Amino acid sequence: MLLSLMRKHAKSWLIKFLIGIIAIVFIFYFGYSFRSRRVVKIAYVNGEPITGLEYEKAYRDLVEGLRRQYRDLWNDKLIKKLKLRQRALDGLIERKLITHEAKRLGLSVTEEEIQKAIMEYPAFQVGGRFDIGRYRSLLRQNRMKPEDFEGSIAMELLQQKIRGFLWAFVPVTEQEIKDRYTYANEKVKIGFVRFAPKRFKESVKVQGKELKAFFKQHQEEFRVPEKIRLRYIVIDPKTFEDKVKITDQQVQEYYEYNLDKYRVKKRVRARHILFRLKPNATKEEEEKVKKRAEAVLKEARAGKDFAQLAKKYSEGPTRSQGGDLGYFQRGMMVKPFEDAAFRLKKGEISNLIKTRFGYHIIKMEDIKEARTKSLEEVRPEIKKILTQNACKELANDKGLNLIDQMPYEVDLEKYAKDHGMHVKYTDFFSDKDPIPGLGGTQKLRESLFVLGKDETTDLIELDGKFYIFQVAERRPSYLPKLEEVKEKVTERFISYKAAQAAKEAAEEFLKAVRSGKDWKALAKNQGLRVEETDFFNRTGSVPKIGYAPELQEMAFSLSKENPYPDSVFQNEAGSFVIKFEARKGIDQKAFEKEKEKYRFAILYAKQNRLFEKWLEALKVKAQIELVTPVEKG
Repeated sequence: MLLSLMRKHAKSWLIKFLIGIIAIVFIFYFGYSFRSRRVVKIAYVNGEPITGLEYEKAYRDLVEGLRRQYRDLWNDKLIKKLKLRQRALDGLIERKLITHEAKRLGLSVTEEEIQKAIMEYPAFQVGGRFDIGRYRSLLRQNRMKPEDFEGSIAMELLQQKIRGFLWAFVPVTEQEIKDRYTYANEKVKIGFVRFAPKRFKESVKVQGKELKAFFKQHQEEFRVPEKIRLRYIVIDPKTFEDKVKITDQQVQEYYEYNLDKYRVKKRVRARHILFRLKPNATKEEEEKVKKRAEAVLKEARAGKDFAQLAKKYSEGPTRSQGGDLGYFQRGMMVKPFEDAAFRLKKGEISNLIKTRFGYHIIKMEDIKEARTKSLEEVRPEIKKILTQNACKELANDKGLNLIDQMPYEVDLEKYAKDHGMHVKYTDFFSDKDPIPGLGGTQKLRESLFVLGKDETTDLIELDGKFYIFQVAERRPSYLPKLEEVKEKVTERFISYKAAQAAKEAAEEFLKAVRSGKDWKALAKNQGLRVEETDFFNRTGSVPKIGYAPELQEMAFSLSKENPYPDSVFQNEAGSFVIKFEARKGIDQKAFEKEKEKYRFAILYAKQNRLFEKWLEALKVKAQIELVTPVEKG
């Protein structure tokens, strides 16, 4: 209401008087408060104070960073939820500890080092060189002063030096690298028999006493989470289309300003015949593949139909299409193939081209030279973009005007009606569920769930529309009575008992095969199917079973001499009895190629652990005295 009053009477004596009064209050109250806070001590770290001014700046920077991250979803109540005051203080304490220890170790950062780091910062470079204009612009966009950014760079460099000092004591042995590589790359193949719970569901009898006991034991799993229901106003940019008129001049200006967007790169259409070559192929194997490719190349150059040759000989995925790759531009194919293709003229056939996939024969079908689309070609597209942008701007302005004129405590339904709009309602939802009918992100739900009843958000953009949300009702979390969730409890109870029965049957099966019974015969007698996976490693998923780290570890502990595990593996799909089939060791050549990458990964992990332990040790030894509680600061 005050904003609305100030807009209407911006030049009146009343507003000038009000502004004068507000200015005096700010000078006498906040001016005093700010000066007094400058000398307040928040904490002491080894005798050195953290001042109120330092703390407020660190806290403000943290809030601003998250405000930029959340954008229009930001709500000041998130400060408490995300514990930003404590995080700001913890960050300052760590900085003090790091700085003290760096001084003790004789480590420091020079002005030249800071300047060099800033000039090499990728975000500040244009065409591979530092650009002062971009530097200032990006800092301005992020509301950061140069001295603050330089301070953060100095701290980063100091941490790097400390890490470097600590890292001198972190060796990585050849055996560690080999072990890590083997752990990540060796493979096994297993057979398995699945005991699906659905086979046992019909035999489950639901007894009242048992169901009550099950519910009591698992009651927390049936807890109804806190839920809210929203009322909201939606401002759809599409409703403003009749108010927008796009001129030819606007279209022309947009086209000229975005000319790069309408430049089409050179594209070619080619066919190819691929003769696959294994990554670890011997010279003899490669020579054999090459000779076969040369023979087909001879046929192609003799005038035989290239598409038919591709269908007959190609080992690539486009074989059934006669080797047709469609149109492609540079950057879409592996480099040797691409370089050869773009050298060809229309109708030409290449020599044999070797890539990591094998040997290729390429035939150039068509060439479309680089060009710029004309204004007439793209006029409808530009008009649509400009219309959408203009509508979005009008919708945004409408939303901001509604927010500006809105009283602090507002009946959103009446307020919307007064402005010729309608309020809509959502169903109840929890912070883990999408907003019914709207979707939304986790950040949006966080922002909404910190609001109290009848509290309203600022203008929020969601999927191209603008919204003002208000919490209409809030239901606290509670533990339901059995009667409220009996159907769900019964279903869960049956599934639980069926899974137990499946596990017991699997354990009996495992016991039998471990005692010497024939694996396949036993499965057949029980009407079960023996399946087999492909080879898999520890980092991916298990073929035909899915993501199962526990099963992977179990599988890798087996061998030809010890083919069965000690226990059954159980997941949502059922209980599994597995059997070792084969193991595939690492490729020595591949290991030599990737060795340094693994060395660096091990070193980096060790260094990070060491730095964290070092910092924790500093905290334990340090004298940290909290003087002013930050939640009240």
